[in-house]
Amino acid sequence: MKLAVTGGTGLVGRFLVEEALAAGDTVTVLTRRPPAPGFFSAPVAHLPYDLSGAAPPLAGIDALIHAGFSHVPGRYRGGEGDDPEGFLRSNGDGTLRLFEAAARSGVGRVVFLSSRAVYGDYPPGTELTEAMPPRPDTLYGEVKAEAEVALADLPAGVALRATGVYGPAGPGQRHKWADLFGAFLRGEPIEPRRGTEVHGDDLAAAVRLVLDAPQDLLGDGIFNVSDILLDRHDLLAEVARLTGAPHPLPAQSDAPVSAMRCDRLRALGWRPGGMARLRASLPAMLQGVV
Repeated sequence: MKLAVTGGTGLVGRFLVEEALAAGDTVTVLTRRPPAPGFFSAPVAHLPYDLSGAAPPLAGIDALIHAGFSHVPGRYRGGEGDDPEGFLRSNGDGTLRLFEAAARSGVGRVVFLSSRAVYGDYPPGTELTEAMPPRPDTLYGEVKAEAEVALADLPAGVALRATGVYGPAGPGQRHKWADLFGAFLRGEPIEPRRGTEVHGDDLAAAVRLVLDAPQDLLGDGIFNVSDILLDRHDLLAEVARLTGAPHPLPAQSDAPVSAMRCDRLRALGWRPGGMARLRASLPAMLQGVV
């Protein structure tokens, strides 16, 4: 398969590219700058692409994964910073141009990395299903929800509403919990918190399933992607076990969390790794932090 991936050098996009390379796909990453030598485990092609500019050439591409997103570094929700209009132009208008280019070029399938943020202001503790209408309460969620509407006009568009994505970072990058682990290992107090998570490899497995699935199994093309409900207490208990850190753990959080049901994706054969995958990933995620 000839696959194009926006955002392929990002923390999340790298997992998608590596899965595609392992599957034997020919991959073109669409990013502002080419990946550094050795960033991926195998060679990839590169085309310069910025969401704020013209859509890239997509002729001859079998499938497109749109994982790129323009935002303030380190922030997705609230990623507009002090420039909401620029945020909308890049992520909203830029995504529409990309989808239109895919349609013109005859790209066979477009997979859009959406977000649980489209569920927005449902009360905490709500069980979230794909049949529930979006109710975004952030600009980030609004942009994702509007892109899903545009995607629905494509003959073979799929949106994956992913929760928080974790896993080891690529060369020269820091993973999402690096600062949390560092603070804990320095003995700093940690605020209680819990939320839903999915490993980047499990997200990549979900992408593969919807790339390969027959169109008649994709329904309306909307799939939730979430695996574990994780409390910081439990996460840092694993860190303490691996490092011998003597510091007190944060209290267990009692905050209600809205978890996404993933029955649709599981019906396609998706089997995420759960806590076992988290534990297996932590040694690599502690490298450079300890």
